[in-house]
Amino acid sequence: MQTRLLLFEGDEKLRKSLKAVLESGGEYLVLGAYENVTNIDSILRLEKPDLIILDAGLPGGVAAISEIKKEKPETLILIYTSDIDEKKLFKCFCRGANGFLLKNSSLIEVYEGVNELKNGGAPMSPAIAKLVLESFRKPSKKNEENYNLTDREIEVLKLLIKGLSVKRIASELNMAFETSRSHLKNIYQKLNVHCGKEAIAKVFTEKINLK
Repeated sequence: MQTRLLLFEGDEKLRKSLKAVLESGGEYLVLGAYENVTNIDSILRLEKPDLIILDAGLPGGVAAISEIKKEKPETLILIYTSDIDEKKLFKCFCRGANGFLLKNSSLIEVYEGVNELKNGGAPMSPAIAKLVLESFRKPSKKNEENYNLTDREIEVLKLLIKGLSVKRIASELNMAFETSRSHLKNIYQKLNVHCGKEAIAKVFTEKINLK
């Protein structure tokens, strides 16, 4: 069965080239190739793609990631952009992006990245991987700061870092699901983040004290 794809890329020539390369092997079917993310909700409901290649540099491109995951959570998203801004990178991953390739990647590398993503991997351009690693190596100015997290919130955060879901955290700590969600909400507010991925990144980049 062919994997159903959507392309959102502002450059017409590149858009056509991507479509041609992706469909060359017969494994992928490009349902549509768009120059912007306008009306993306209706496009998703109509086409029901398995995978999306998205230029996060498009107006509304980063916000579109959330719309995609809200409409069809299982859809895989490969960010394809020339922008390697660290804050935008983490926003993309926090909103649910599954891979990140720069536009200096060859079309063959994009094809291979799509294959990797479809097979459960997380394709990432070397420059992006380096940026992620460097963000974790940055010296902390707040390595003794714990952001006034309570003991219970620290327990919840440690389990979040281990990859547990809200439901599993509630079970592990013998608390109600809503109580677990409430603790996470408080943690995000104290750390000034918007999601679990951002919280985890902040713990490691700032070496927040969780003792």
